[in-house]
Amino acid sequence: MQFEQPPSTRRAPTFHARRDADAWQLLGALLPRRAVTTRHVQQAHARLAVLGLATARFLPHLLAALPRLLHPPPLEDASSYPLSLFRRSNSSSAFASNHLLRVLPHPLPLRLFPGLPRRNPHTFTFLLASLSNHLDAGHASGPASSFLGSHVHALAVKAGAAGDLYVRNALTHFYGVCGDVGAMRLMLDELPCVRDVVTWNAVLAGYVRAGMLQAAREMFEEMPVRDEVSWSTLMGGYVKEGELDVALQVFKDMVEKGVRVNEAAVVTALSASAQLGLLELGRFVHEVVRREEMPVSVNVGAAMVDMYAKCGCVAVAREVFDGMPRKDVFAWNAMICGLAAHGFGRDAVELFERFLDEGLCPTNITFVGVLNACSRSGLVAEGWRYFKLMADNYSVEPEMEHYGCMVDLLGRAGLVSEAIELIEGMPIAPDPVLWGTVLSACKTHGLVNLGVEVGNKLIELEPAHDGHYVLLASIYAKAKKWHEVREVRKLMSSRGTSKSAGWSLMEAQGNVHKFLVGDMDHKDSVRIYNMLDMINRRLADAGYVPDVSSVLHDIGDEEKVHAIKVHSERLAIAYGFIVTEVGSPIRIVKNLQVCGDCHEFSKMVTKVFNREIIVRDGSRFHHMKEGRCSCLDYW
Repeated sequence: MQFEQPPSTRRAPTFHARRDADAWQLLGALLPRRAVTTRHVQQAHARLAVLGLATARFLPHLLAALPRLLHPPPLEDASSYPLSLFRRSNSSSAFASNHLLRVLPHPLPLRLFPGLPRRNPHTFTFLLASLSNHLDAGHASGPASSFLGSHVHALAVKAGAAGDLYVRNALTHFYGVCGDVGAMRLMLDELPCVRDVVTWNAVLAGYVRAGMLQAAREMFEEMPVRDEVSWSTLMGGYVKEGELDVALQVFKDMVEKGVRVNEAAVVTALSASAQLGLLELGRFVHEVVRREEMPVSVNVGAAMVDMYAKCGCVAVAREVFDGMPRKDVFAWNAMICGLAAHGFGRDAVELFERFLDEGLCPTNITFVGVLNACSRSGLVAEGWRYFKLMADNYSVEPEMEHYGCMVDLLGRAGLVSEAIELIEGMPIAPDPVLWGTVLSACKTHGLVNLGVEVGNKLIELEPAHDGHYVLLASIYAKAKKWHEVREVRKLMSSRGTSKSAGWSLMEAQGNVHKFLVGDMDHKDSVRIYNMLDMINRRLADAGYVPDVSSVLHDIGDEEKVHAIKVHSERLAIAYGFIVTEVGSPIRIVKNLQVCGDCHEFSKMVTKVFNREIIVRDGSRFHHMKEGRCSCLDYW
């Protein structure tokens, strides 16, 4: 009789240690290669204990393997793992002392420093790093923090360590973080023989942090040696100050000079491309990542998803997102918000539900994305459910943006009275933007009396905001109350407020082209207007009739038609016909919301000429093809 063999039992891998093995070799075999956590170190510690190797001699090396803690444990807490390792190691070495200071967050290093048995110059670098990290996290600033750093500086001078390169670099970084630009620059200039590229980078970062971009650029040009950190720091400075095109030019120069790009440079360049909405530049950055064979980390992947979504390629964004082996909440947020902005509300809601099913915890940004998705797609019941889910299930208290999404959702759906009720019941003071959303809903749904009441209230609250005057005048114009329109325009003029000029951007052949209303400054203006005339004739033959209700002047219909015909996006579309290949989408970025007639005009163009047009306006994306728009005329 034959018996069935039992299945082989799987055993955990066994680590065979040699008695003469070095501590770092042991830890290298036991710890993961990257993203080591306290839990990993504790597991390695347990294995060493089982092997009889967790002697006092090994404990400082375990301390060195620990990541920096974000929250300080109580000094009297004997169960605190880093403090326990240090106390049980019986080590009087500076190595153990320094790594204890490195692991513990502010203010513990300062409190422990006087009682440390041994110190060396590196002790001061870890002490200063603790202070700098605390400031970088935004926990403190001002004279008190500067005084603490100066005190450590004085201690380093007293100990004869102030001339050490690493100490000076830590001091330079600290003074830059706390905003003492004079002391920071003194650290660079005081001992020219004791500085390296890290010193220069610390000063460069200090100028960027202080908003002194001109000084940062001069410093960059003055540097004898630059590395990838130098380039990415300068790029970050330009992005911080809103000079996105300059930041991207710095990235291009970096690539052209053969400097290997780092993750920070890539993420910054992708962010700049996303904010500008310029796809060709974003694709260039992605191509550099491919060419350099850079690993697509979680940060780079999330930035790519955000860039493609904001540049109108939501399908490519989804491909990148689905291809990411590991995703953090930022990647999920970028994808959910991207789908919402493109009008794919149900897809965004479905992705949000998948996010929850995977056990991830939504942030306030995640809820902004899903509520915006409900708003863009008219999902009122779902919007209310997620709005209540925030606080009830995830302890995320609604902020102004969440209320804004809900007011927008209700207003678009014609539930203006419910929107007002929500605003008036808010536990926080409502932002004027919320009332502006109500005013926009009044215009959409023809609620003249309520619109006048809300519009006048907004003008009192924000007399310098041009959008309130324009919306109020639009409500009067829609009701053909031209006298009131003139009165609003007079009031606007008397207060020195003028309507923001509308513009449209378009990428073509590596250049960015900007168009204003009635623009005649473009080098190809004659060709553009000839092309626009041809488009207008073809659309008229197809039955297109302009809607002039958005023109806020009491003039004849013929003049109104002429005013609408030269809107910036129409000039951009005409230029797109000239410079883009047939079959390629025409991509346009606008600073203001597209007007109703330009929306109909663009849809008609896609139907008559069989072209695809993608417009990113001040509110959302419009994907137009075969006479239809992704917004389903719900915007």
